[in-house]
Amino acid sequence: MLAILAAVLFGLALLMELAGFGLGPIITTGTLTTAGLLCVALHLAGVATDRSRFSRSRRRR
Repeated sequence: MLAILAAVLFGLALLMELAGFGLGPIITTGTLTTAGLLCVALHLAGVATDRSRFSRSRRRR
């Protein structure tokens, strides 16, 4: 789920960069890129993963 959120944030940052507009001084392409990188890092660290589904599939074998 975090990887999908990161992809959406990167997409928004790219569209904003290509169109040349911002959403004020706080939400810029740099902010969205940083938020996307944070989501990717959390995804790679294993945050918000469904471990119960993995353990159920291991028990069936």
